[in-house]
Amino acid sequence: MAYPMQLGFQDATSPIMEELLHFHDHTLMIVFLISSLVLYIISLMLTTKLTHTSTMDAQEVETIWTILPAIILILIALPSLRILYMMDEINNPSLTVKTMGHQWYWSYEYTDYEDLSFDSYMVPTSELKPGELRLLEVDNRVVLPMEMTIRMLVSSEDVLHSWAVPSLGLKTDAIPGRLNQTTLMSTRPGLYYGQCSEICGSNHSFMPIVLEMVPLKYFEKWSASML
Repeated sequence: MAYPMQLGFQDATSPIMEELLHFHDHTLMIVFLISSLVLYIISLMLTTKLTHTSTMDAQEVETIWTILPAIILILIALPSLRILYMMDEINNPSLTVKTMGHQWYWSYEYTDYEDLSFDSYMVPTSELKPGELRLLEVDNRVVLPMEMTIRMLVSSEDVLHSWAVPSLGLKTDAIPGRLNQTTLMSTRPGLYYGQCSEICGSNHSFMPIVLEMVPLKYFEKWSASML
């Protein structure tokens, strides 16, 4: 999860988030180079007294500043489209979980099991135990197996919500009457926190999400105990 005064992204936990971080660094470097070049040219124009009257009518210069931005846009667009299609692709998920947004809590249903569903409410500040995180802890965590492809079906019962877990690169809108889907896979065990990322009402910021990624044998024990 994020720590105080953090400037960058959270550590990537899924292959998709790793690709997103690489794309961010790739695009940021291009923007940094463009900004440095523009700043250098502006400072040069403000400080030098030399002028070239023929520069403004040069066809070669116009050709360069038309083609070069097009090439830069292609270098940004191609990796972006690749990641976009990777995020939409679903390859034989091992488990399907349906999450419904309510005002203001989440409910989860493991559709591959009978009667395995629960609501997930935020733990009030007065009931927090030592070491638990304020506004992020829930009474029922979503336990999922690691290193397995999991499909999340996201919808809403009332208003717009958004199911988001930054370290996994997930952000899917929960829309009433519509069923959106996304996939996730964690490469390591741990607790991963998220929140509703849609302004859904006065308690919008009190809809935390906690995913507990565990090895498969521990997930099987947990699911058996919940049935």
